Amino acid sequence: MGIDVLLNVNHLQRLLQGLWATVEIASLSVVISYVLGTLMGILRVQAGKWINMLLRLYLESFRIIPVLVWLYLLYYFLPANFGIDLNSFWVALIVFSLWGSAEMSDIVRGALVSLPKHQFESGLAVGLNQRQLFRYVLLPQVVQRVTPGAVNLTVRMIMTTSLLFVLGVVELIKVGQQIIESAYLQNPMVSVWIYGVILLMYFALCFPLSKLADHLAQSKDA
Repeated sequence: MGIDVLLNVNHLQRLLQGLWATVEIASLSVVISYVLGTLMGILRVQAGKWINMLLRLYLESFRIIPVLVWLYLLYYFLPANFGIDLNSFWVALIVFSLWGSAEMSDIVRGALVSLPKHQFESGLAVGLNQRQLFRYVLLPQVVQRVTPGAVNLTVRMIMTTSLLFVLGVVELIKVGQQIIESAYLQNPMVSVWIYGVILLMYFALCFPLSKLADHLAQSKDA
């Protein structure tokens, strides 16, 4: 029975190590994306036409070109053509952070432009400068509005880490494949059990976040 493979302590430890690699890359990328994306979102509202155009182009480049293609470009194209050799962990972190920052910037921009215009005018009228206006009046409201979208983005980034096996990153999917390859001849059903456990691990990570996003969205609309 394939379940015998799951009772192997070594296999369970390897799956948990792969899960940790997934969480590590996703967590670091999310933190970077929140910070950079927030700054870029504010710039898209406040900056001039050309900066806004460049940031919009940056966003669209990650919407039009799949994340998998960006991973291949950095991992294979740069070393082959420019001699820039990055290991798989750094490629994953860079691509996911750039992608997440682009998406986060649009979430923040959308939250800012959705605020009533009179709040900008009233804040400036009472003597606040732009920095004070953003810090004390706008950002508290923006945080409330962006949180559901930011949590949804986090879930998407966790799920998309499954692409990293193509770079040889020893994350959850890669570990599962290695275990299946080593045990398939003895247990032909091993893939069903291994992928079942991987599904449950992703579910345990993403379902609470998904429910949190729904709750926050309902709270915002209430």
